[in-house]
Amino acid sequence: MTPGKAYLGTEEIRPLAERSDAMGLWLVAHCWGTIALAVALFGLWPNPLTFALAVVVIGSRQLGLAILMHEAAHNALFRNRRLNDIVGEWLCGRPILAELAAYRHYHLTHHRFTQTDKDPDLVLSSKFPTSHASMQRKFARDLTGRTGIKQLIGQIMMSFRLAGDDEAIKAAASDFAQSFKAPQLWKSLPVFVGIALLISLAGDWWWGLAFWILPYLTWFQFVLRIRNIAEHGATEQSEDPFQNVRTTYAGPIARLLVAPYWVNYHLEHHMIMHVPCYNLPRMHALLLDKGLGGRMKTAPSYGAALREAGWRSA
Repeated sequence: MTPGKAYLGTEEIRPLAERSDAMGLWLVAHCWGTIALAVALFGLWPNPLTFALAVVVIGSRQLGLAILMHEAAHNALFRNRRLNDIVGEWLCGRPILAELAAYRHYHLTHHRFTQTDKDPDLVLSSKFPTSHASMQRKFARDLTGRTGIKQLIGQIMMSFRLAGDDEAIKAAASDFAQSFKAPQLWKSLPVFVGIALLISLAGDWWWGLAFWILPYLTWFQFVLRIRNIAEHGATEQSEDPFQNVRTTYAGPIARLLVAPYWVNYHLEHHMIMHVPCYNLPRMHALLLDKGLGGRMKTAPSYGAALREAGWRSA
């Protein structure tokens, strides 16, 4: 049973779950447009500040592409199922070396068994709370590219091992280690590299390395980890839909750099998973109006969520 149906009526859920093709197109265009503007800003005013800003903003929009692929996995990006899958696959997933079908298979299992022994994401959240030193090491690995390089090498090696073996590909797609990555990397790598080449053609030869591959290996990995920690880190390992997931309030800077496209409303998403991301704030307000705020696990900021997970611990 969808948890939200115990607290919201059908007449309340129906408008929240309404999808819009126009809004889906706008979100995808906004994500790619923001990436283009970040590159253009450096092109107009090349200096260390605009370089660093471009890397950070592009890395956050790579997370944005992951979030929009996540919307497509729930068939919430577009009304039209075919458009949903094509755009979710080729304009959102493949550019960041992710595969929609594999992600959808694993992610729906996560929703079904959230924070229980059968949750494929439990390996992420069960590590928290942890020590401040442990989180520092994790963030250092992310920001220096070690996490991204390790994962990319792992993807390449997995692709060689699975080449031509359809049964092994299906098995790998259902495994957590491959859930967010494309088992058939050869389908995604040309898209990933092609985007880097287009960015280089727009400027200098090294722009694709600096403004697509570097953000992917660094800031994207960092904010992906922050997202995972904020959503389920240091929450209850139970079936309570108000306590096994966290909603984190985010201001304009956090939405730009860490939490694009309303991803911070994660408790609401788990309550009714097919509600489009842009309607989650309305759903949050509706739950508060029903007096449920005291039961909901929330954090006033991403800093506060990280502190719960151990950022300020000894």
